[in-house]
Amino acid sequence: MNENSKISLRNVSKSFGHKHVLDGLSLDIAEGESLVVIGGSGTGKSVMLKCILGLLEPDGGEIYIDGQQVVGLTGRKRETALKKTGMLFQYAALFDSLPVWENVAFGLMQAHGMARKEAKDIAIDKLALVGLDADMANRNPSSLSMGMQKRVGLARAIATNPEIIFFDEPTTGLDPIMGDVIDNLIRDCTRQLGATTLTISHDMESAQKIADRIALIYKGSVVWVGPADDIDHCGNAYVEQFVQGNIEGPIELDILKP
Repeated sequence: MNENSKISLRNVSKSFGHKHVLDGLSLDIAEGESLVVIGGSGTGKSVMLKCILGLLEPDGGEIYIDGQQVVGLTGRKRETALKKTGMLFQYAALFDSLPVWENVAFGLMQAHGMARKEAKDIAIDKLALVGLDADMANRNPSSLSMGMQKRVGLARAIATNPEIIFFDEPTTGLDPIMGDVIDNLIRDCTRQLGATTLTISHDMESAQKIADRIALIYKGSVVWVGPADDIDHCGNAYVEQFVQGNIEGPIELDILKP
């Protein structure tokens, strides 16, 4: 494990039956770094994230957050480890039964025991950071566009001023303009917090805008990792095929062939 790593994965493996989804995956994310993990569907990106969050238990390997082994943590120890994290889910995953401000303040009240009035004030401040005014606070999430829901999700992710933020396909379902807005908000908000971020994406434009480094996963292993600025001329065959969207190359496509 690199001593400067905020998050470190070492030889992590995970299988479902005979399907090996993670196969000895190793990856380090430095404190304050924005790392974007790219790769096709079914390559292990989401499973990797779920293993870090403790939603899945790896079959083997080690995962460290701030030098603490988090594999196997349960109960209060798991809650303590996750208190320093925030998460923006793929489709925002807002609670329709709660108004916007309570969605944003959910972690403040549930995990941190904050009083409702103080939590609401913070929620309104965070909504302002993502470009939503106080009039939005009492709206129902189902009345919002997907772009607005993503902004609310981002406000919730940063509400507790987390040290680590996870982004799961943050621009999925958005038009290119709104996707660019979300990318800029992610970059600006996380830099303001000084947070370490791990983003899962298949959107190369988005990845290059928000990443310090990019890692490509194929068949459950990292096949390339390097600075975002290097990806267009890195000379890695896997990266070139993925970026250019070519059918031919070392990445095998799971499609039926005639």
